[in-house]
Amino acid sequence: MKLSAPLRLSAPLYRLKRQARQLSRRDGIPLHAALDRTAAAEGFRSWSLLAARHADRSPAARLYPRLSPGDLVLVAARPGQGKTLLSLELAAQAMRAGHRGIYFSLEDTEREVPARFAAFGADPARFGDRFAFDGDDGICADHVAVRLADCPPGTLAVIDYLQLLDQRRDTPPLADQMRRLRALAAEREAVLVFVSQIDRRYDPAAKPLPDLGDVRRPNPLDLRLFTKTCFLQGGKVHFAAAG
Repeated sequence: MKLSAPLRLSAPLYRLKRQARQLSRRDGIPLHAALDRTAAAEGFRSWSLLAARHADRSPAARLYPRLSPGDLVLVAARPGQGKTLLSLELAAQAMRAGHRGIYFSLEDTEREVPARFAAFGADPARFGDRFAFDGDDGICADHVAVRLADCPPGTLAVIDYLQLLDQRRDTPPLADQMRRLRALAAEREAVLVFVSQIDRRYDPAAKPLPDLGDVRRPNPLDLRLFTKTCFLQGGKVHFAAAG
């Protein structure tokens, strides 16, 4: 299933957001003002209107209904392609449906989360206790299992990112962690979304979209553990069943 950018914008949303950040630094204006100026150039009165339109037609809105309880989803791309944004949009879709969303990250801080959600017209505070952020330095399969121990069915958790689970010497091998997390997702009827790096050798000029063979794996990992995959490049999204 291939999806292209749903709005006729001069660039994909994640690139427009990057342009706004650059504009904010260059002109010394608040980020929200830079976002609104960027949206105006695209024909929208404000960034919130642009982002809301994107949310209505975004790939996440079309992908979320294709997810099932127990899924392990791989969302992979090179840096700057919007993989974390899409993953958080999936969490927002789950929360709009009345489920819980949890964002595990060793990359972002809690202070950065609102800006992440604002990029697609959402505010995590509006979801109340349906949303939780976890930036603990000890994020691993055991840690995730503890946090999901009492989660209700339908919970969607984003782990940003897959390769960070493989960096600590005091945790089991990544393959063992992933087998445990797959069993956990099935037991709790949850959806686990893993943001993943792509190998630097991937060349978009030679192949429009990356695939499983391009996923960065410092140590062995059976990618058939994932039930769904989603690859991004240049504003395009390819979603497929796996496993």
